[in-house]
Amino acid sequence: MKQILILFTILLTNLKLSGQINLKLSLISKNFNKISNITNSGDDRMFVVEQTGKIRIVKFGGEIQASPFLDLESKVLFAGEMGLLGLAFHPQFKTNGYFFINYIDKNQKTVLARYRVSQTDSTVADTSTATTLITFAQPYSNHNGGDLHFGPDGYLYISSGDGGSGGDPQDRGQNLTTFLGKILRIDVDSGQPYSIPAGNLFADGPGGNIDEIWSYGLRNPWRFSFDHQTGDMWIADVGQNAYEEINLEPAGSTGGKNYGWRCYEGNHSYNLLNCPDINTITFPVFEYSHSEGCSVTGGFVYRGTQFPVLQGRYLYADFCAGKIWSLRFDAGNWINELLFQDVSARITTFGESKYGELFIGDLNGKLYQICELNSIVSQPDLVLNSNPILPEIYFSDGKIFSSGSVNPYTSVSVNAFRAIFLEPGFRAESGAVFVANVGVCGRW
Repeated sequence: MKQILILFTILLTNLKLSGQINLKLSLISKNFNKISNITNSGDDRMFVVEQTGKIRIVKFGGEIQASPFLDLESKVLFAGEMGLLGLAFHPQFKTNGYFFINYIDKNQKTVLARYRVSQTDSTVADTSTATTLITFAQPYSNHNGGDLHFGPDGYLYISSGDGGSGGDPQDRGQNLTTFLGKILRIDVDSGQPYSIPAGNLFADGPGGNIDEIWSYGLRNPWRFSFDHQTGDMWIADVGQNAYEEINLEPAGSTGGKNYGWRCYEGNHSYNLLNCPDINTITFPVFEYSHSEGCSVTGGFVYRGTQFPVLQGRYLYADFCAGKIWSLRFDAGNWINELLFQDVSARITTFGESKYGELFIGDLNGKLYQICELNSIVSQPDLVLNSNPILPEIYFSDGKIFSSGSVNPYTSVSVNAFRAIFLEPGFRAESGAVFVANVGVCGRW
């Protein structure tokens, strides 16, 4: 039976553009269930985390693997902000197969666990390898943090919210004897099941401080990331009633920073009871008020190659307003630019491919690739007239023309930004698979 599958990718238009940047979102799929995280494993695949408890694989070219990579719906407590929240692959995943997840279990506890990919099938996790590293109670249903990233030092960093409610009623953000309201750092390559890195400044052995603490004074660090070129850490912290904030921890930091919550919301006093000297607080490099949005979603510094005008810009969003901004430092000042807005979008997370290209996911289950049109509209067209067309994945930022043929039992995927023209003479033989995506804005 002849199989020809034509897929059309939708580009969302933006409400407001900066003078030099024309940002668009290229829809990859709208069939996910409440996306909470997106990452890569060091190859061409993207892994999409669904808050309800599954991890799905998106293959290079946009095809979604039918079966999940991991299904933890029976373990995950999905309600409100709780669920499966974080995923990070070990830097040596290709050889050791380890990956780490952060979720809220049925007992309303945060669980940091390690798994291994199946040794016989790289498309599925081996659930028998689950090892719990850290667990701690979540007193309320919100402010769970849950993001995971390996830093340039090779250690695993974990974000944790202040435990929830409102206003941090137990002042957990400033309390060094709780996991809540922190960035944690652990060494997963030594110890059983991990060890405390020598540079963790608050480590004091059994009892006392939580040895895993790297920095503190955070309300709900809903997505943080490392700039893979500089090593800087960017932390987006969701505000209370008035301000959202972006924190920057430069590469080479020795940690121990106090980002101020609940004493301060952004740069403004919130609750100064029992607070340390203001000179010990690390204030955000940027904040925005709730006249612009209500819940920041942290992103990444763009380090891809497809869209040079985005290079070096930190892209982040607001969940409520559907806005995407870029933040950059220029001539001694922080420059914040609105690049995109779709009020129907509920942007929950950003993701980064192996090559530094960026993606976003939303609560409605849509996965997009971030595109910049001015970088691609002048790109050359691609002509595929060979007989047969070699079974590969083809990309063009312009148009694709083809009068060639696709042999039986081979698969050809063509991806063009502007248009695909199947000219006289083109044919897909019986048993062939031909996939055409229009609107794709660049390689991953």
